[in-house]
Amino acid sequence: MAAPARAFKIPESVLVVIHTPALDVLLIERADAPGFWQSVTGSKDRPGESLTETCMREVQEETGIEIGSSAVPLSALADWRLANRYEIYPRWRHRYAPEVTHNTEHVFGLSVPAGTPVQLAPREHTQFAWLPWREAADRCFSPSNAEAILLLPRFMESVST
Repeated sequence: MAAPARAFKIPESVLVVIHTPALDVLLIERADAPGFWQSVTGSKDRPGESLTETCMREVQEETGIEIGSSAVPLSALADWRLANRYEIYPRWRHRYAPEVTHNTEHVFGLSVPAGTPVQLAPREHTQFAWLPWREAADRCFSPSNAEAILLLPRFMESVST
């Protein structure tokens, strides 16, 4: 009997910059790469999954924050209409089909109240930190994640005007 086909990751993902109104940003440290701090990221689970659905699932899985709850309404999630195409790091390329070398990452912001509790998925992340936005950008290992965080004040201005 043949082994079941291996399910490869879809090379389309989301990056969700979770922040407070005071521009403190939530970063999480990867369990499989100590010292690698990032915002919530994750690939689509299935071809028909919308980017909003991917955001909602990944944020809940990685932080325990439920988008669509009374504390964090769906309207708190903003599609920044930015996409980054980048080469997949060699250490994670085995998760994708052999011919796949690049991923497209869609950037979102999620505004949450200060003091929002975080419950990490221990197999994915070991610790979290709320940091002022510039400090958070400096701590990110991913250039596209750092660039997204540096855009946060601009996106907040457009929401308030």
